[in-house]
Amino acid sequence: MPQRNSSKKQTAVEVAAVRRPRGEARRLLLDAARELFARRDYRATTTREIAEAAGVSEYLLFRHFSSKAGLFREALVVPFTTFLDEFRTTWQSVIPEETDEQELSRQFVGPLYDVLVEHRGLLLTLVAADGLSEDDIEASGIADIRRALSVLGQISAEGMRLRGMRSNQPDLPAHSTVAMIVGMVALHSTFFGSTPPSREAIVDELVQAILHGFLHRPE
Repeated sequence: MPQRNSSKKQTAVEVAAVRRPRGEARRLLLDAARELFARRDYRATTTREIAEAAGVSEYLLFRHFSSKAGLFREALVVPFTTFLDEFRTTWQSVIPEETDEQELSRQFVGPLYDVLVEHRGLLLTLVAADGLSEDDIEASGIADIRRALSVLGQISAEGMRLRGMRSNQPDLPAHSTVAMIVGMVALHSTFFGSTPPSREAIVDELVQAILHGFLHRPE
């Protein structure tokens, strides 16, 4: 009997040892997902691999996120769309005649660059999105990105209107700006190898490209 009780106590100790703080498993899964999706796109990454990398059971992955698509959405898509929503709020508060265009551009470029650097896995899946089914596009949140970029296109059109500029495709400046930032992040190692310029230098260059390539174009 003493040995049996000792065994039970040992089991309880072992269980307590592996018990994690509230929210820890969720955080581990999000971190593992961001790391694995940065190496391979959405289709090539499995829930089992993510769970193993996080050191938790696959059951917990489904408990917290329901599916791989749900985990991808929260790990990579939500930070991107949250930033665009926040910038839309900033834009709505802008008073054109009191706005420093360079500072406003920096408020867009810098944070977006940082979001994309931190969530590189999003870029791989966006590039490969043509191979995803419509169900996957909707479930994983890629459709949310499209909707957010559509709103950004409306901001672009409004900005051109306020400056008296005309274009048959007034949303394209916003999309080309995002594509420029995405390209700088995606091709960072290809462009610069082991001696990249600083984050500040890259953001400064992107801001100047926007100011002189978009805002100061011929009317």
